[in-house]
Amino acid sequence: MKTFIFLPALLFLTITAFAQKTIELVNPSSVSTPHGYSQAAMIDLGNSRMVIISGQVALDAKGNLVGKDDLEKQTEQVFVNIKNIVEEVGGTMKDVIKLSYFTTDVSKIQSIRNVRDKFITVQSPPASTLVQVSKLFRDDILIEIEATAVIPKK
Repeated sequence: MKTFIFLPALLFLTITAFAQKTIELVNPSSVSTPHGYSQAAMIDLGNSRMVIISGQVALDAKGNLVGKDDLEKQTEQVFVNIKNIVEEVGGTMKDVIKLSYFTTDVSKIQSIRNVRDKFITVQSPPASTLVQVSKLFRDDILIEIEATAVIPKK
């Protein structure tokens, strides 16, 4: 019976040690400094690294809003932020495998896609999710996009 009590603790310690060695939280200088979270989590997968990117909004590297009341300009800044993060950790936009969109107006999906298509390979686009929300964390933010990339090690 003691073995069953010991195994969960051992498993927890093993997982914790593994996570500390394989997960790195990063805040690239090419995007605004976050408050209370990390911009990306990098997970070592052996031959590649998975990069989970926090939701990006239309803030430039200095934290200024780009494209007030303009969904296309905001979407472009969001993709610039995603691109900057992916490139700063050693990847390219071809490594992005998943995009999750949160926008206040899904009827403008074609405008979002038009901007997206400047940054991705349209012949094989990443998996994606689109969600309409009533509001994001600020009234002047019209879109937020999360991304996941898998970057091969060189």
